[in-house]
Amino acid sequence: MPEPAKKAASAFTKKPKTLEVTAGSAAEFVAETGKADAKVKWQRDGKDIQASEKYTIKADGVQHTLIVSNAAKEDDVVYAVISGTSKVKFELKVKEEEGKGTAGSPASPPAAAPAVPAAPAPATPAEPKADVAANTAEDIPTLQLPNDAQDENAPNSASVRKDSVWSCGEGAAEELTKLDDSKRSTLFVEMPQSGTVTVGGDITFVAKVEAKDLLRKPNAKWFKGKWLDLASKAGKHLQLKESFDRITRIHTFEMLIIKAKENYAGNYRCEVTWKDKFDSCAFDLEVIEAPEVQQIDIRAAFKRRAAPVSGTDGQEDAGELDFSGLLKHREIKEETEPEVDVWELLKKAQPHEYEKIAFEYGITDLRGLLKRLKRIKRVEKKSAAFAKILDPGYQADKGEKIRFIVDLADPTVELKWYRNGQELRPSPKYIFEHKGTLRMLTIKSCSMADDAAYQVKAGDETCTTELFVKELPILITRELVDQNELVGDRVELECEVSEENANIKWYKNGIELGASPKHRFRTDGTKHWLIIPEATKADSGTYTVKTTGGQSTGVLKVDMKPLKILEDLSDQIVRAGAQAVLQCELSEANVNGKWYRNGQLIYPSENIKLSHRKKVHKLVVEKMAMDDDGDYTFVPDGYSMHLGARLRMIDAPKLHLDHLAKTPEIVVVAGSKMRLDIPVTGEPMPKIVWMKGEKAILETGNRVRAENFPDHTSMVIESAERDDSGSYKIVVQNEAGVDTANLKIKVVDIPDPPAAPIVTEVGGDWCSMTWNPPDYDGSSPILGYIIERKKKQSSRWMRLNFDLCKEMTFEPKNMIEGIPYEVRVFAVNAIGMSKPSEPSRAFIPLAPTSEPTLLSSDGVTDTSVSLKWRPPERIGAAGLNGYLIEYCLEGTNEWIVSNSELTDKTKYTINGLPTGEKIYVRVKAVNVAGQSPPICITQAILVKEVVEPPKIRLPRQLKQTYIRRVGESLNLLIPFQGKPRPKVIWTKDGTPLDLNTISIRNTDSDTVLFIRKSERKNSGVYELRVQVEKLEDKATIIIQIVEKPGPPSTVKIFDVWDTNVELNWLPPKDDGNATITGYTIQKADKKTMDWYTVIEHYHRTNCVINELIVGNEYYFRVFSENMCGLSDEATITKNSALIQKEGLALKIPKYNDFDFKEVPKFTHPLINTIAVAGYNATLNCSVRGNPKPKISWMKNRMVIENDPRYRMFCNQGVCTLEIRKPSPYDGGLYSCKAINTLGEDEVECKMEVKGGFPFQELLLQGVPLSIIDSYMDSKNPLPQK
Repeated sequence: MPEPAKKAASAFTKKPKTLEVTAGSAAEFVAETGKADAKVKWQRDGKDIQASEKYTIKADGVQHTLIVSNAAKEDDVVYAVISGTSKVKFELKVKEEEGKGTAGSPASPPAAAPAVPAAPAPATPAEPKADVAANTAEDIPTLQLPNDAQDENAPNSASVRKDSVWSCGEGAAEELTKLDDSKRSTLFVEMPQSGTVTVGGDITFVAKVEAKDLLRKPNAKWFKGKWLDLASKAGKHLQLKESFDRITRIHTFEMLIIKAKENYAGNYRCEVTWKDKFDSCAFDLEVIEAPEVQQIDIRAAFKRRAAPVSGTDGQEDAGELDFSGLLKHREIKEETEPEVDVWELLKKAQPHEYEKIAFEYGITDLRGLLKRLKRIKRVEKKSAAFAKILDPGYQADKGEKIRFIVDLADPTVELKWYRNGQELRPSPKYIFEHKGTLRMLTIKSCSMADDAAYQVKAGDETCTTELFVKELPILITRELVDQNELVGDRVELECEVSEENANIKWYKNGIELGASPKHRFRTDGTKHWLIIPEATKADSGTYTVKTTGGQSTGVLKVDMKPLKILEDLSDQIVRAGAQAVLQCELSEANVNGKWYRNGQLIYPSENIKLSHRKKVHKLVVEKMAMDDDGDYTFVPDGYSMHLGARLRMIDAPKLHLDHLAKTPEIVVVAGSKMRLDIPVTGEPMPKIVWMKGEKAILETGNRVRAENFPDHTSMVIESAERDDSGSYKIVVQNEAGVDTANLKIKVVDIPDPPAAPIVTEVGGDWCSMTWNPPDYDGSSPILGYIIERKKKQSSRWMRLNFDLCKEMTFEPKNMIEGIPYEVRVFAVNAIGMSKPSEPSRAFIPLAPTSEPTLLSSDGVTDTSVSLKWRPPERIGAAGLNGYLIEYCLEGTNEWIVSNSELTDKTKYTINGLPTGEKIYVRVKAVNVAGQSPPICITQAILVKEVVEPPKIRLPRQLKQTYIRRVGESLNLLIPFQGKPRPKVIWTKDGTPLDLNTISIRNTDSDTVLFIRKSERKNSGVYELRVQVEKLEDKATIIIQIVEKPGPPSTVKIFDVWDTNVELNWLPPKDDGNATITGYTIQKADKKTMDWYTVIEHYHRTNCVINELIVGNEYYFRVFSENMCGLSDEATITKNSALIQKEGLALKIPKYNDFDFKEVPKFTHPLINTIAVAGYNATLNCSVRGNPKPKISWMKNRMVIENDPRYRMFCNQGVCTLEIRKPSPYDGGLYSCKAINTLGEDEVECKMEVKGGFPFQELLLQGVPLSIIDSYMDSKNPLPQK
């Protein structure tokens, strides 16, 4: 199935519009793009516009603006804006200032781009098709105006149609053919047919689709050209309609074009889709000019039509040009007013005189005049193939014969005739004749289809003309007659015309009528009928029949038949939920009507049923509700009478307590306001009484009162009290019944305070307390208690529990030992917290420490056991006096005290134990309050020493070669295990270590090898042996100490050719104890001896250096490189390489050597500087000297060396000292000294640092006193912060 053509997306969301401005003013065009980063360029007559004083180009996000300043007549051209593939054209129209134009020519309104197609002025003939070419929009989604600039070089053919205001392009013929010939399901039962309409006329295209096999309505779209959907253009000039006939089950789709214009002509397409089915039909619309004869006035023809004073149609077409009077009518009458032939004046005049002639003869449209003049000049051009060409236009009446004659300059040339671009062949209608050099085409019996553009082609030349076929008007010979009919009667409107089978149109109240079940048309020769099978009131109106030669109007009035009421509506009273029926009977069975309730139209629903059976009209309310209560009215359609009745609902009263429980109980907090709302229903409104016991609650009460409303009742208690608790009764009553309800109200309050708590037990930082519940719980269960404590001497209570305590016992904790405390209790229920209880009696927390922690065996021998532990987690205010150690032999219950005196250490060894026995041990902490709970070792300890095999835990980084640089410290920590304490032995390359340079530290669990400054000789294979009795474990460690390599042994220039030099060298003798990874080669010109790197990371020992400069002499040097970096020195070639130009022998003239040696001299001295603390400061000077002097910097006559706070540079004689983030003690006298073999020179300056720290802060920061004293003694003291 072919897909409908897709609409291309435009890059512009807002397009510039054609503007009309006064000469000398500025014009602003605004365009908006869909993307903010879109590139936009502006054009003037096809040439790009650059920003200048004349043109201002702005871009702000998606908005792009072009401003044309000081608009002049030469700016009245076509402009364009381009973004990507989208291009939009627009015009700038410049009009002269008021007072400078021709008298009597009113200024045209600004040409703003209309949003809908402009209707043509009915009194002015349209411009002929031969003079207006198609204006194809280059930006697809952009709407072009009907009066946009047109292409003068477009082919003069009727096949090229004018652009529609609804379209931006014509559909491709190949695409339409493809759509028509493709295999698809057929949906159309009637396709829209091509048609012709005169300018200003209306035309309707109809498409019908049968819905016999379709479950839903098909989707129909109308297109102009290939892609433009006309649904978005519906409005004043275009209407799209849809209808469905349930009897024939046919969907009808109509497209109505109102007040057609010439540029509405073109190819159209209707597409219908339903699920997977698709059908398309293409048709053409041809718009022709209405025949009119008028006198040609060239000056009037090229004047713009002024806008009408009132009305909107004239305003839309104001300023349009009309050339139809120049071509369409060939009967030229003698001009009476113009005595001068303006055409001849323009033909003979120079271009710079055109504006003067136009102003003199009142021609305001100079541009249109010049375009017309250009075409006339082109027509008058002599032809090589034709001795006489066709006239610009021909006119013939419908049915007449017309002959085209051309005279050939060469009768042997092949001649072809074309109509609308299609070649014509001889036929009974088209007759070709030859007479000497004359060639004739005769068209017999011209029809409207022959109204087209004709071309004759002789060789490579073509001449063109247009044939205008005039259709004779059809006259109405018998007019329509006014008629008065009744509803339901058959109505026939009859007229008679001058020709048989003439095409006429019927209108009702100005709207064209089409064939339908409601309206039928019949023709018999010259007679035509409009038949209405069954007339209704809506058929009344003015009917018009139109032909090409006139129209006739008749008035049809349809009156209603007299109506009588056989049964009237009656008032009813219905209970809620019951069915209500309103019924009436009329004298006519076919009279419909409408039901109203309280003036509002009633629509059928599930609850309301409307029926009409014969003469009876019935309204049924299935379940009567309050919304259904009201005044009902029935109004027959077409009659001024109405029937009315009152429908009233009654309902027994009811109290709605759904929002309360089955046994309603309302809880109120004492002191708060209570408002209880009870919904009440009942019709009419019931009487409501509130009662407490036997006492009624009045509406006039102060604190407790009742309030009644139409839909609910309320009881209000302003400030609830305990006495308000109890049972309440509500009674509601009306004429339909009685309803009662009982409610229970409970007033709740905070509880009373509990009794004073009792402290039952006291610990080191805790106590146990208990209390009794309060006597009154506030009518609400006690949810819990809140406990507070305070020091006896303090008045600040501290809350102890954040969650409510459910029990009546509590243990306060985290108290300070030795301090007296008091506690109190609050009771809490759902309402709130009670007042506090009385404080308890004062108590003082005091307790022994907690047990020691982490008791473990630290070693076992044959007669002793070593223990270690950690102090208690809690010691308390009483402190810790010491520890008591006890042991017990396995199998006995006697604990033996090991230490007669307390020990304050956390290690202890129990001696004198029998070998082979098992013992249990425990430790207690002792203070003033007594002994703490003991901590024990759960398993028995065997009194016998255990041997553990040695095991070295070699770190992962030591399992491979361990590399360090020379001068770095070497610190190896190697853990091991074994018992008893292992013996550690270190060797290097099989020999013991030199303990003078290598430090070894051994413990029970690890060994450390330490070298403060590693050297090359420390490289080797180290072996670690750990021995326990006869058991041993070994580990091997390879240590490699590396440094930078030495320079290559020798560097030689192996060969020199052209601009290339080949170097060879030998690897360095000293590789720095590491593999040589590459070489770096540098070159230096002998004149300057400035070295430049040529090759880096080069792996071979020979290389070729190319692209050297002819005439220069070079030295080369090579650095070695290993993992530590480049060698400190490089090997330089002994000889230099001179790059000579081949074929030329350089004769070196003899010159006396000039002595360039010079004593160092500073050309730019140092300048006194004030620096800001914390910001880098620089000192600069420049020096000259040969040989190159050595530069040294000094501060306070002390040479600056190896200080990271200073950086020194010297480049091309400019010396710089950079002081990083100076502080006040960096101020002082700085000097720079330059020294060479001939002498020395020195400059100095003072630098002061502001924004530092005071004396005390300098001392805290660790500044040496000697530096601070030097500043304190100087004239400038240290700056303060």
